[in-house]
Amino acid sequence: MADAIRATGVQVVMGGPHVTEEADEALGRDGGPRHADAVALGEADETWPQIVEDAVRGELKEIYAPVDGMGKERKPSLNPYPAIPWDKLDLRQFNLVPKLLHPLLKNFRENWGTFRIVPVESGRGCPYGCEFCTVTGFFGDSIRFRTNASVVNELLLLKARARQEQGQIAVFFIDDNFAINIKRTKSLLRDMIAAKAQVFWVAQISANLLRDEELVDLIAASGGKWIFIGMESVDPVNLKDVNKGFNKPDEYAAVLERLAKRNIYAITSFIFGMDNDTPGVAERTLQQVRTWPPGLPIFGLLTPLPATPLYKRLEAAGRLTRPRHWKDFVPFTMAHTPLKMTIEEARAELNYGWAHSYSPEALAQAVAALDDQHVGDRVNVFLARLCFRGIYFPMLRKSSWLRVIIENRRTILRLFKEGVFRWMRPRNSASQDSFFRRNA
Repeated sequence: MADAIRATGVQVVMGGPHVTEEADEALGRDGGPRHADAVALGEADETWPQIVEDAVRGELKEIYAPVDGMGKERKPSLNPYPAIPWDKLDLRQFNLVPKLLHPLLKNFRENWGTFRIVPVESGRGCPYGCEFCTVTGFFGDSIRFRTNASVVNELLLLKARARQEQGQIAVFFIDDNFAINIKRTKSLLRDMIAAKAQVFWVAQISANLLRDEELVDLIAASGGKWIFIGMESVDPVNLKDVNKGFNKPDEYAAVLERLAKRNIYAITSFIFGMDNDTPGVAERTLQQVRTWPPGLPIFGLLTPLPATPLYKRLEAAGRLTRPRHWKDFVPFTMAHTPLKMTIEEARAELNYGWAHSYSPEALAQAVAALDDQHVGDRVNVFLARLCFRGIYFPMLRKSSWLRVIIENRRTILRLFKEGVFRWMRPRNSASQDSFFRRNA
């Protein structure tokens, strides 16, 4: 994409964790083609204005780094935080529902003319240092937060925009670990509730932090609906190997039940190909998943990203089969040899996990398990499963969606009938009341 843009004469600036570690690759200094005119190393909050000014003057430098006078990297504060004019921005890029379905959505629930999910940052960083993760290396172990008032004001602005559009806006808190400081998170959620700034929201939170009942109560009361939990494995040995021993598999069920009691759903992420994994790991994992409240299980393969402790360990052990795997991208294929199974066996386990979690039968069972919930919540889970299915199975063509709709037609028809019945019931009641008033 960058190459295509540069070919038109437009300058390209790259940044982020990968470019920070592989700046020479982006600039063509490693013997390969050049992909960027400049790179922004580390967090670009302070350097971005300078990059824009230099570009306007035609004096763009190759490398921008946030360093102090001594050459030491400087981490930006999140206070003050720039105000984002959500009331004026074009939000069409955040639409989750195609325009064609907007009339149907309006009839589904009041004030559901549109549905968008918008990214909001409330804090930055995570100190846990999981072996495979780039977050601690990129942001450091310094955890920084915006003020509660700053976050609340942004939510109120988004909420007002939703009312104006007679639609819904949900928020994805993009914090690396939203509840890393539980005291601060509780304070923020209380302030959201007090200011009536509740919106539907999604966030990433470690399982160990969700032991706190009061925290989960506040998540529910403030609008939290989906929590992404990096469970990674049901094997404690694997978790210890990747420096994530604070995850306790025997607590997973209780954490998910705690969320489910408050109508909060979990996106549970698992990694296959860890050093203690053997053939059959997918089914062993799914045996646990099937006993939990329905949510969104997702699966990936252990991937050594540049400069992570995992990459360094595997490189030192001579286990990397494709040391520059990102330049020879092969979807869902490992770049190193697992200890107790082959690369091909790991791929088969991944396929098994996805196929058995997102089959028509699995989707129907997930919806049926929520029979005591509002039909809107069941539609929420069903549509989320259809969308998440596209992470692994190609869903970009209309024919792919048509096939999935046909395969899931019984579940769709059941939800449609229940939705129509619920929609018609208050209208029928209103008609009866009007009839009795006229004939009283």
